[in-house]
Parts: sequence; C-alpha cells; structure tokens
Amino acid sequence: MAFGLFKKKQTEKSEIPSVKAGHLNLTVKEVVNETTDAISIYFEQPASGNIKYKSGQFFTLIANINGKQERRAYSLCTSPFVDDYPAVTVKRVEGGLMSNHLGDNLKAGDVMEVLEPIGNFTTTFDSNNERHIVLFGGGSGITPLMSIAKSALNQEPKSKVSLIYANRDSDSIIFKSALTQMENDNPERFKVVHVLGEAPPEWKGYKGLLTQDIIKEALDMLPKMEEGQTEFFMCGPGPMMDIVESSLSNLNIPKTQVHKESFTSDAAKKKESEPVSNEIIAREVTVIYDGEEFKYTVEPGETILEKGLDEDIDLPFSCQSGLCTACRGKCVSGKVKMDEDEGLSEAELNEGYVLPCVSHPLTDDVVIEIG
Repeated sequence: MAFGLFKKKQTEKSEIPSVKAGHLNLTVKEVVNETTDAISIYFEQPASGNIKYKSGQFFTLIANINGKQERRAYSLCTSPFVDDYPAVTVKRVEGGLMSNHLGDNLKAGDVMEVLEPIGNFTTTFDSNNERHIVLFGGGSGITPLMSIAKSALNQEPKSKVSLIYANRDSDSIIFKSALTQMENDNPERFKVVHVLGEAPPEWKGYKGLLTQDIIKEALDMLPKMEEGQTEFFMCGPGPMMDIVESSLSNLNIPKTQVHKESFTSDAAKKKESEPVSNEIIAREVTVIYDGEEFKYTVEPGETILEKGLDEDIDLPFSCQSGLCTACRGKCVSGKVKMDEDEGLSEAELNEGYVLPCVSHPLTDDVVIEIG
C-alpha cells in the first residue's frame, strides 16, 4: 500500500472546493492495482482541511455514466491515524456500472464528487484498551476491516488483532503484500488466517469454503482473552456472514460483541416478491432536509426516497437498499414500513430513525427529518 502505511506525513492539499453541504470534490492522487479486478483510489486532502472519518466508514462516489448520475458506497481501506490520504477499494462486479467505469477510466488528476464519510461499522480506539479484535473478511469485504486493523495496531499497543480472510484463490487476496508486512511488523499482535476456495497443491492453509468447523478450529488457535475482551467484526458475502454469525452464536458469543457490515441487501427481492400491504396506499409525506421542507405524495410500490428524487429533490442517498444509511432520517411523526432495517442499530430504531430508501408511509402524517 502506498502513502504512509504506518507513519503519517505532511499531506498535499487539493484546491478543488466542495460543491454543496455534505459533498466534496476530491482530486484522485493515485489509482493502485490491488489485484486483477480490484483497485484502491487515493484522494488528495481538500484545501479546507483533512477529511475526518472513522475506521470502518465509507465514501459515496458519484459519477455520470451514460448520461445518468450513479452513486455507489465504497468502504475506506485507510486509517485516519496512519495514512496521509484517504482511499477506497473498488472491486469489479460483472455488469456493475460504477465498478467497471472506475476501473476502466479513473486516473490520477481526475476530480470526483464524493459524499462525506459516514457509517456505523466502527469502534472507538483507546491506548488503554487491552482486547482481541477478531476480523472475518470475504473478498472485497476486507476493505473496512483493513482500516480497523491498521488503526487498532497503531492506537492500542496492548491489543491483538486477528483476521480470518476467505478468498477464491491466492491471486484474489486484496492487500496481500500489505497484510504480510503488517504480520512481520507485529508478530505478537497481528495474525492472518487465509482460507482459499481454490488452493494450489502446495497450499498448507485452509482449503474450500469457510465453514463452522474451520471457524472453530481457527478461533481455538488464536490468542485468548478474558470474557468480554474479544470483539468480532465481519464483512463479506451474505452466505459467509451467515456462517460466521451461526458459528459465533453456537459458541455463545454475546451479540453485543459482534459487528457486521453488509455490501448487499435482500430489500429489492423482498419488494418484488411480497404483496403490497393494504396499509400502503398513496399518502403525502413531509421531508425536512437542509433547512427546507418538502411535501409530496408517495404511491404504492414507491419508496419515500424514490419519490423525492423523482420530484427533483436533492436528498442524500447511496446504496438505495437499506444498508449504507446515507439517507437516514428521524421519523418525528407518523409511521412507516421499512423493507430492510439491517443498516440501523436497535438503539437507532428505538429512537425513531428510518431509511427513506426502503420506507413506505403507513399513515397520513409522516414527517421525516434528514441530517
């Protein structure tokens, strides 16, 4: 990895101004090929000051593709404590508009519109902490985990970090060299356990898909801490995370010690397969954003965000599937139905937060405050 993997330096500043509240125009400093189908995009720091973000958060990148604005959320792979320049990692997706556009066209010197970093897949670092952070990653799910690992090793000298990382084959391992370097630099504090679906004959590590047996065996080999001093973070394909969750549940790991980040959602499938509730009829909603109040009618089959965008209201959004929380708002009046609420914590749900991208009004008095 380029640009100060372990030591921050004086950073260059981009003179490109931000375009509007919550948006940044960032200059690309470098595009690094991580694998044959994954790149890391490093951005210059803006002239207004270094971008503030937490390990595990993400940028939303905005690009005009075929005459239409597209937005995608990509996790930051860098650490705010370690790296001079913020970076995201993008893996090509077959048929993916944004990932292929970036992989084919982006170069140093280009300017991208970016939403300021957000996300709840984070943890608080403290030099007095003495814990074991166990990371489970699959494919490009390594991205936010890399950020967390680097920050933990830098900020918590008494803590240990372990990564169980599943990939198709050795050539698919994103950050392979950087992970090896981190192990060499922290032999007593950082351990990587690789799992390869297609391993060469000479491979001595785990082979095949990540299973509960592999997870249990790997955890048995890792450092042991006192009860409550181990935290688990996972990010990767849905089936992989289901296996990890089941394994940790079978080991009686409290849910409060388990954190996950999803890159995909079943919200769209649910929306298509589930019949429309009799409660979901055309209703007027009020959305308050950036000091303005907008009123519009949401039809059955539409989400509150979709209708707002159709009305040319510049509401914040990214994934449009209920995961990234870029559109998060507080429902201060009325009631809504969400197709997906995985992106919100239990505390946020209890406080009335909703995700307009997957929300439908159930009453005639819905008021949502965003931002």
